[in-house]
Amino acid sequence: MTSIHQENPVEPNPLRALTLDQLRRRTSMKWRTYPQDVLPVWVAEMDVPLAAPVVRAVTDAMTLGDTGYPAGTGYAEALAAFAAGRWGWHGLDTARTAIVPDVMLGVVEMLRLVTGPGDPVVVNSPVYPPFYQFIEHMDRRVVEAPLGPGGRLDLDVLADVFRGLGGGPAAHLLCSPHNPTGTVHTAGELTALTRLAERYGVRVVADEIHAPLTAPGGGFVPYLSVPGAERGLSLMSASKAWNLAGLKAALAVAGPGAAADLARLPEEVSHGPSHVGVLAHTAALSDGTAWLDALLAGLDENRRLLAGLLDRHLPAVRYRPAEATYLAWLDCRALGLGDDPAEVFLTRGRVAVNPGLPFGTGGAGHVRLNLATSPEVITEAVRRMAAAVG
Repeated sequence: MTSIHQENPVEPNPLRALTLDQLRRRTSMKWRTYPQDVLPVWVAEMDVPLAAPVVRAVTDAMTLGDTGYPAGTGYAEALAAFAAGRWGWHGLDTARTAIVPDVMLGVVEMLRLVTGPGDPVVVNSPVYPPFYQFIEHMDRRVVEAPLGPGGRLDLDVLADVFRGLGGGPAAHLLCSPHNPTGTVHTAGELTALTRLAERYGVRVVADEIHAPLTAPGGGFVPYLSVPGAERGLSLMSASKAWNLAGLKAALAVAGPGAAADLARLPEEVSHGPSHVGVLAHTAALSDGTAWLDALLAGLDENRRLLAGLLDRHLPAVRYRPAEATYLAWLDCRALGLGDDPAEVFLTRGRVAVNPGLPFGTGGAGHVRLNLATSPEVITEAVRRMAAAVG
């Protein structure tokens, strides 16, 4: 399954559109957690203006007073069309979708459908920290199946872990593309995972929020598109790719064999999504692809920039440009800064990156850096990091 992208984005690079002074006027988490002398390149917010179709959709809703409760299948239809055009996947049936407040709350609801209290949920560490937090909060048990070399799924480890679960209800919470490594799982890997899951009775719930952020030529494969994934469940959203975290809306998608599970989703779950959020996400998927292509080209430039900057100023840091996401996973162990180099970068360099420890096994000595910003901010961030260890 190949990814379809415009070769020549018709829009300017949105990562170069805003100045640092403009960004510091923002009141969201990224720009209000730390003092003003700290350069924030941590949490998953992008330093971009919104895509014009999204702004129009929200503005039109405000003008009309269209701020009630969400209704209809427009969001699912937009996602189905995007998936067909972008990934060549024509299997997204809007009848097997449900609007949920956001991807993580949707993950919780999907896990509730297929597991019970105390049941195991497998994750591939190092992985997005809220996976641990939400699973434990809902009284499930986290079981790690660490990634293998190169940040890829380790099928031998997964087989051993699945075999040891005891045969009762269990789930695998798959991060695809993977956060923080940016790994894009191949069709072969996902098919092998599905065979293992079916063999050992493990239900797969795929968090695919970063799917639209696959680099040109990266070839994202929707989990539900692989053979044998009929009993899988997926969570998708325009949130990450179009910077819409504050406009809550996501979609749960069921494979044909999981339709009955999704039908058991409590009706009150549909009360959580924002109607304006649904309109914004729908506009992004339907009309925001040119903006997305410009963003993807800018992220590619930033990956190359970061690689060059690290090579010159922090050559001991190991970095492999990711196939997806706007995140950079940096192995800082050779710097001798201990398990939490992010604390050193913050206190000595006044630059905020995500510490690796909360990502679980494999996170010690690592940091996650947000590349969805201007080249100038990336350059300054690396300068500060180098100064912190110089």
